Amino acid sequence: MTHTVIGYVRVSSDEQAASGLSLASQEERIRAYCAAREWTLAGIVVDAGVSAKTLERPGMDKVRQLMREKLVDGVVAVKLDRLTRSVRGLHELLDMSAKTGVALVSVTESLDTSCAAGKLMLNVLAAIAEWEREVIAERTVAALAVKRARGERVSLHREIGAEDGERGAHEREAMDEVARMIEAGERPSLRSMSATLAARGYLNRAGERYHASAVKRMVERIEDERPELRRCAALDIERAARMARIAKVMEVAA
Repeated sequence: MTHTVIGYVRVSSDEQAASGLSLASQEERIRAYCAAREWTLAGIVVDAGVSAKTLERPGMDKVRQLMREKLVDGVVAVKLDRLTRSVRGLHELLDMSAKTGVALVSVTESLDTSCAAGKLMLNVLAAIAEWEREVIAERTVAALAVKRARGERVSLHREIGAEDGERGAHEREAMDEVARMIEAGERPSLRSMSATLAARGYLNRAGERYHASAVKRMVERIEDERPELRRCAALDIERAARMARIAKVMEVAA
């Protein structure tokens, strides 16, 4: 009987998706692999510019539907991390593979879950892929911290209030409002500060309320410029609010 499979290709960034080079390379290798195995390639599903942290992806949804309905005999990807970079995600796919009989095939690692050894190696490689993703995330956080310490730019937009012109002036006025709230001893939460700013006409560059994280950055910058207000740090404000909520819950529980 003819072995009918579906190919799956993915890239994790919009830049790669736009170039199409990585996608084209994956597709070429899948076609060559299927031809060598004399498999019928029914088509190739694409997830462009999508992370593999979870299985919640448009293309992967199609793949799982094909597996559930047993319309294909296998799913072929160039590497395991194209399918998923999560051990949990791999277990979900393996469970579906066991229930439906649809094999998961990795071209680079020469793995095929139609055999026990293939399932074992796939689990090991998934654990390594997840570890690599977590290490990369930790390194990114550390690198950004160093850049911030050096005063370097770490985002697409400049620091709040640092721009010249009308936008920068508007943001500096918003920071002045935050400073006045702190000086007044109101000790509001970051969210309530955001609501107050919105009520007074201060919105972010998207025309929306400032996120709590943006208000926190404002408070931290105000602290740096005015050390006398340091006792009203954003973290202290949030901690006090959180402790109050915890006490309330504990009181109800008692």
